Amino acid sequence: MLKSLFRVKPVEAAPHVDAGEPVEGSLHGEATLKRTLTAKHLVLLGMGAVIGAGIFVLTGQAAANHAGPAIMLSFVLAGLACAFAGLCYAEFSALLPVSGSAYSYSYATLGEFVAWFIGWCLVLEYLFASSTVAVGWSGYFVSFLTTTLGIPFPAELASAPLAWVDGGFVRTANMFNLPAVMIVAAVSGLCYVGITQSAFINGIVVAIKTAVIAAFLGFGFFYVDPANWTPFIPENVGPGQFGMDGVFRAATIVFFAYIGFDAVSTAAGEAKNPQRDMPIGILGSLAICTVIYIAVCAVLTGMLPYTELNTAKPVVTALEAYPNLAWLKTAVEIGAIAGLSSVILVMLMAQPRIFYTMARDGLLPKVFGKVHPKHHTPYIGTIVVGIAACLLAGLMPLSVLGELVSMGTLVAFATVCLGVLVLRRTRPELHRPFRVPMATIICPLGFLSCMFLFFQSFREHWHLFVAWTIIGMAIYFLYGRRHSKLNVRA
Repeated sequence: MLKSLFRVKPVEAAPHVDAGEPVEGSLHGEATLKRTLTAKHLVLLGMGAVIGAGIFVLTGQAAANHAGPAIMLSFVLAGLACAFAGLCYAEFSALLPVSGSAYSYSYATLGEFVAWFIGWCLVLEYLFASSTVAVGWSGYFVSFLTTTLGIPFPAELASAPLAWVDGGFVRTANMFNLPAVMIVAAVSGLCYVGITQSAFINGIVVAIKTAVIAAFLGFGFFYVDPANWTPFIPENVGPGQFGMDGVFRAATIVFFAYIGFDAVSTAAGEAKNPQRDMPIGILGSLAICTVIYIAVCAVLTGMLPYTELNTAKPVVTALEAYPNLAWLKTAVEIGAIAGLSSVILVMLMAQPRIFYTMARDGLLPKVFGKVHPKHHTPYIGTIVVGIAACLLAGLMPLSVLGELVSMGTLVAFATVCLGVLVLRRTRPELHRPFRVPMATIICPLGFLSCMFLFFQSFREHWHLFVAWTIIGMAIYFLYGRRHSKLNVRA
């Protein structure tokens, strides 16, 4: 039994493919995913996921509660860990150009049991990520309705009925977050229609929000007060609250912002030339977005004292302090609404493709591996994920959702870093279109940095993560292990 838990899926089961070749695992006459995405599409998909929640939602909360102006340093630390992991993702995505992301990479290197665990972490990552961003989207949407258009919106229908206080959930006076549910439902419908339409709309949205962010940086710079950056690292007042401990804790939170390049790798099964385009999409989006994040953090904490940024819409909060920038506030609200919509889009595109790959391997019911005969999308998985994300977005608080996403992401990233070294040793003869430079240094640094950040959140939310893991293990041992295609062949 122990041996069966660590059986690996042969790399040859996920061969290199050319544009137009059917996706691995397809059956004759069965609908498959279409290879339509170029390197430009992949970079924009990464930017669509990365530029959004980190800037428009989580930056203010991480600065106000944990890092202060040193939130800029937190983004540097998170970006460094992502750079290590991004190089490893680039090697794997060029070597194994299939849907599934870290799940597929783990299956080929560390075995089925580890692959299931990572796949379950990816479910946590993408499912909760789309819900997290939907909550932030709701904050900007309600602000736009009430302050800009003058249309009142009931407060009890704009927030979750649960809040996280002193390590536990407490009931609030709210009913549910209606705008968050509505945007998840709308984007799920778009994902159902097709990847090409989704990628086209994502490109338009990325252009809009990039222009808005450029305007915020350009005009906000003139309202920066350097006194707001002092002290740069506030004195520590408790575990994870300011000081370097707070900087590390904030790095874990804002790490959420970087999960976009992982979403790029899930689309490998739909890339025209994955061996060339996947490294470009992953590393290109990561480099561009890191620079943008650090610049926005500098302007944001310079415009307003960090203690006043603890809102679901920190950029708008900063602009509200300056009447001369009222016009820019409206533009930012529109840009945030569009930008966060694209993040939700990428997250809801990625999760059904994880299910699709796991179902093809027999670890999930076959229904999740079905592809729509007309739209060529994993439509059953899209429907299931959309319903679950609606429930989470409507009922769960922002803070808990964001940290659970970061923990799932960090575990997946750490595993990919480890997997590169394992496959280099077990299959050195494989052709690697992209190779991690100085892998014996980069891969261990990526693993250690990701796990270090993981334990910053695990200290407080360990019981939620353990509960999620137990549920996943139950599904694997009751269904996945018995129905695994590798098990059936054995």
